[in-house]
Amino acid sequence: MNLEEAKAKFAVLAEQQLARIAEMKQQGDFVDYKNKDHIIIGVCGGDGIGPAITAQAERILRYLLKDDIESGRIEIREIEGLTIERRAAEMAAIPPAVLEELKQCDVILKGPTTTPRKGDQWPNVESANVAMRKSLDLFANVRPVKIPELGIDWVFYRENTEGGYAIGKEGVTIDEDLGIDFTIATSPGCERIIRAAFENAKANGRTRVTAVTKANIIKTTDGKFLDTFYEIAKEYPDIQADDWYIDIMTAKLLDEQRRRDFQVVVLPNLYGDIITDEAAEIQGGVGTAGSANIGKKYAMFEAIHGSAPRMVQEGREIYADPSSIIKAAAILLGHIGYKEEADRLDEALYICSTKEKKVVLTGRDTGATSAEYADYIMETLESLQ
Repeated sequence: MNLEEAKAKFAVLAEQQLARIAEMKQQGDFVDYKNKDHIIIGVCGGDGIGPAITAQAERILRYLLKDDIESGRIEIREIEGLTIERRAAEMAAIPPAVLEELKQCDVILKGPTTTPRKGDQWPNVESANVAMRKSLDLFANVRPVKIPELGIDWVFYRENTEGGYAIGKEGVTIDEDLGIDFTIATSPGCERIIRAAFENAKANGRTRVTAVTKANIIKTTDGKFLDTFYEIAKEYPDIQADDWYIDIMTAKLLDEQRRRDFQVVVLPNLYGDIITDEAAEIQGGVGTAGSANIGKKYAMFEAIHGSAPRMVQEGREIYADPSSIIKAAAILLGHIGYKEEADRLDEALYICSTKEKKVVLTGRDTGATSAEYADYIMETLESLQ
């Protein structure tokens, strides 16, 4: 690509983002689930170990929502087809027919999906996660991390549709010596993720919201994010607002004294990806954490780990740990207004994974199957009634 071609490509990207801004400005409010008579939960197993572990989370959802499923207020739909085999055959991040099924749901519980990488057997199709976030405009990636014995109770609000990931495949190679990638920040994009973080703090009695950027170096995009943060903070005088740079924030999450002070953290896409994996590792690993992807109309809840194809190749998928997708199911319950059920499931997960550990998962036949672990969780839920 020569310099003039690179300029032309940049102009197209800028026009696309301006059109996207116009669309964001036309959006309405968030869905009010309390006033919905019928809520459709789509369950999409994905591939690899996804179907095996997602089936266990679905069992638990059906257990907790039994009465409202029978009354017709809740409907659970199983959606197939988000496998790497079908995606590769159709050369689509999400096959169009599958996307249409997903759009018929209010919320989605999604198992992990395989993203092809250079050198493997699959063609270069886009990440299904990235495509779903863009197609359904799931701009807020919400990841709670709670470790009572360490005094940790964090909620991370990671912007999902902008930053370094928004047009990650659209970088330009000018010549053999120069490659350029792009990062994006828009005013409405910054405003909606930051406001969502403050609203979470307000709704849950939290008293501090922290922004994480590198605005001292990346002055235009991170600077816009940080400026917007402090403008919106003025609307929430009862909530303390402060900011940290990404490098020192990674260190402070390991500081046993300072880390207890953090409550709600809001940050651009790339930094959120890094920090939330670190936070999950403190909690016990990425297998212990669930994730929410929330937009104005749709929401998707998922495990934060990968599809582990090696476990499937070795016939070990029935021993995969379902904790992350079950945690995601708990977040889903809270999102659609079933806070009591969500809290019970969180408590049961804590008892089963940390407090009692009567059933142990090893990922092999030396430990329990995911179904046996789900049985243990449901027995614990019964005792918590």
